[in-house]
Amino acid sequence: MLWFAAVFALLWHQVIAQRIVAMGDLHGDLSNTLQIMKFSNIIDDDGHWAGGDTIFVQTGDVVDRGVDTIKLYELLQRLQKEALLQGGQVVRVLGNHEVMNMIGDWRYVHPDDIKTFGGKKQRMQAFSPEGWIGNDLIQLNLTAKVGSNVFCHGGIHPNFAKDGIDGINEKTRQTIQGYVESRGRLDPFGLFGGRGPTWYRGYALDDNICPTLEMALESLKADRMVMGHTVQRDGRIHTRCNGKIVLIDIGISKVYGGHYGALEIMGDELVAIYKDGRKRLVKRPAMVHQEL
Repeated sequence: MLWFAAVFALLWHQVIAQRIVAMGDLHGDLSNTLQIMKFSNIIDDDGHWAGGDTIFVQTGDVVDRGVDTIKLYELLQRLQKEALLQGGQVVRVLGNHEVMNMIGDWRYVHPDDIKTFGGKKQRMQAFSPEGWIGNDLIQLNLTAKVGSNVFCHGGIHPNFAKDGIDGINEKTRQTIQGYVESRGRLDPFGLFGGRGPTWYRGYALDDNICPTLEMALESLKADRMVMGHTVQRDGRIHTRCNGKIVLIDIGISKVYGGHYGALEIMGDELVAIYKDGRKRLVKRPAMVHQEL
């Protein structure tokens, strides 16, 4: 009977595990974004939602470096609505480049991108809290939790993780308007600074980082952290700390080589979906925090 129970448990796990697909930094490249979404079964050939009840996560930095800002935000906003009609969901979090554009830091804006808005004045208005992009962005969170997976742009240091997912996002809502209006000067909790969730690179770059990660995950009641921000120059998704860190900024934009790929999570299985096929990543130990 033990073998029957084990098989039943495996089958039940496969039934209830909802598909999650995540993409990292897009940086103004619509063409590559659409291709990845298609072979990941997120959209159809006409660019409409085809993911059924899939949860699609985009970890920020849609903007800058490329020239397709308008079309990319239009796409993501539309897919958010279409996904709900099929029982799916589009989850988006802020990246440092979203925040930079909202405060007027345009160091990485492509000149031709400005032209697509009709000029600097029109682009500034679009990214203002009253504009169609800015008003959308200012309502986004810095982090999201789907199942036992935490998604963010840069990484959540234990100093911020102690507040929990809800605490981080509540502080974001409390301060982002003032941060934008002050052009980046008012940041009472340090959320938008170098060690905040949109900028921190420790989990991607530092040695002996796993104990730090464990502290953060314990506070967040999560088993894994998925993040973009730090480009994986070989164009492949990488894991650290036995699969508890997943780095998904593979350089999708042509500016970074135009690599194609997305992460798929089904329960405790991680699969990298590439243009040339699927690659199973590290299978981690059984999940501890399984709440949805």
